[in-house]
Amino acid sequence: MTLLNKIQLKEPEYLVPDEFKEEAQEYKRIMATYYAAIKMIHTKLEIITDQLLVEGQRNPIEFIKARLKQPESIMNKLVKFGYEQTLQSLHKINDIAGVRVVVTYIRDLYDVANMLAKQDDIKLVKIKNYVENPKDNGYRSLHLLVEVPVFFKDEKKYVKAEVQIRTLAMDFWASLEHDIRYKTNSTYEELKQELKDCADVIFVVEERMQKIKTKLGEMSEVDV
Repeated sequence: MTLLNKIQLKEPEYLVPDEFKEEAQEYKRIMATYYAAIKMIHTKLEIITDQLLVEGQRNPIEFIKARLKQPESIMNKLVKFGYEQTLQSLHKINDIAGVRVVVTYIRDLYDVANMLAKQDDIKLVKIKNYVENPKDNGYRSLHLLVEVPVFFKDEKKYVKAEVQIRTLAMDFWASLEHDIRYKTNSTYEELKQELKDCADVIFVVEERMQKIKTKLGEMSEVDV
């Protein structure tokens, strides 16, 4: 199965926040630039996957999700960090373009990150390793802030995008966490603690699975 079968890129609607209605066309142009960055990352991952297929190597990528940040979320983030609500402030938000790469094993997280970082036209701006340093709620993922070249008819721009790389188990956990993130009554607080405990248990299991996978690889090499 090629990566094309594992990612669905749906053309965004480019909804405009009320605050930018008078500058709607320019806002849409900026969002289209971020969407172009998503497509560039998609293309790079597709090429890497095709190369692995041709060479008979295992493809670590299970699937990919991509999204443009919703207008409401963009405005909330501008307010949260005290930025002016202007088009000029949008570049201060690092995750307007977001790509989530879901892999099989823990080691795959770093393999995929290295494959991207080795691309000489990708600028790696920052790494946040929530795998080794999980958030207080138990969240684990490897976040890369990158800048990718986007080619237009008359210029080339480097555009920021956030790439989140997770295992299947981390992604499954994060989906459930999202459902209860903003719930505040006491019952939900108990669930949040239980979910945090689950994150710790899941990671222990994932580490054991990785060791088994590594041993299988070593045994296969001996058998050849």
